[in-house]
Amino acid sequence: MTLQQRIELLVELGKYIKDNTEDWQHAKELATRSNPWFIPEFIDTAAENIATEFLDRSKLEAWATEYKVPEENDNPRTVGLVMAGNIPMVGFHDMLCIFISGHYQVIKLSAKDDVLIRHLVKKMYQMEIVVQNYISFAETLKGCDAYIATGSNNTGRYFDYYFGKYPNIIRRNRTSVAVLQGNERPEELDLLATDIQMYFGLGCRNVTKLYVPEGYNFEPLLQALNKYDYYNDFHKYKNNYDYQLALLMMGRKFYMTNGSILLNEATSIFTAVSQVNFEFYQSKETVLHELQQNNDVQCIVGKNAIPFGLAQKPTLKDYADGVDTMQFLMNM
Repeated sequence: MTLQQRIELLVELGKYIKDNTEDWQHAKELATRSNPWFIPEFIDTAAENIATEFLDRSKLEAWATEYKVPEENDNPRTVGLVMAGNIPMVGFHDMLCIFISGHYQVIKLSAKDDVLIRHLVKKMYQMEIVVQNYISFAETLKGCDAYIATGSNNTGRYFDYYFGKYPNIIRRNRTSVAVLQGNERPEELDLLATDIQMYFGLGCRNVTKLYVPEGYNFEPLLQALNKYDYYNDFHKYKNNYDYQLALLMMGRKFYMTNGSILLNEATSIFTAVSQVNFEFYQSKETVLHELQQNNDVQCIVGKNAIPFGLAQKPTLKDYADGVDTMQFLMNM
């Protein structure tokens, strides 16, 4: 397939997602039954962002032009792709990068997210049968020329062992933070609530740590977070909330809550589902400088950073871990 043919196919896939056909609705329902963390709201949010940000013709063409992707890849390599499964279709961007660059890929899906991407790839097969040469699935990845793997810090060590001698991108645990000034408007706090709670907070682009000035008033933020009170209706989330609340109470630790999320003063940027850590700062510039040097930080949300509400709306050039996946593929 030429570059233009691949772009045309991806645009058609975007139309398929937006048309929300009966087949696509059935796949989404199956994904929710397979993984209760993937509620319909989250699947639709992820699908909408993929269709509008990743599969738009003008954006794809500009992206390919910027990286000087040739019309034909005369020396395609095979890339083994290990996908994560923390939020719906989180591995789609990697798949897209490999496909647009003209390389072949063998995908190992996460057991937590093995319905949606498989369905979309099968739809691509139906649109153009030759896609079967470009994208395939396997339970084990062997004999590939390069690897892209996303997992936890623990699985990252295994990835290093198995894939270390090949060109690779290996991603580990990351999370996101927000730096507040204390003068945020209600509508900004409403958007921040989405950055915190979308996907139950399971994504690496979800805000799990707040940096706030001394004397910060948390009440407006807790009120903004009330719009996610309905999370208590999902037993998996509610079990996490009850467990974390019990730990804080037994540890006699100070916490704040609106009944559906916990705010806890702690230095770690990582935290459990249903809980957000916070820390007071004296110098905003110092905090920002330290965070920019922190390899565990995926996104920094706030004024003069990623705008509120956009943490979970990545664009084509928002590469995980800050590693330019397209440049890696073009240099192979």
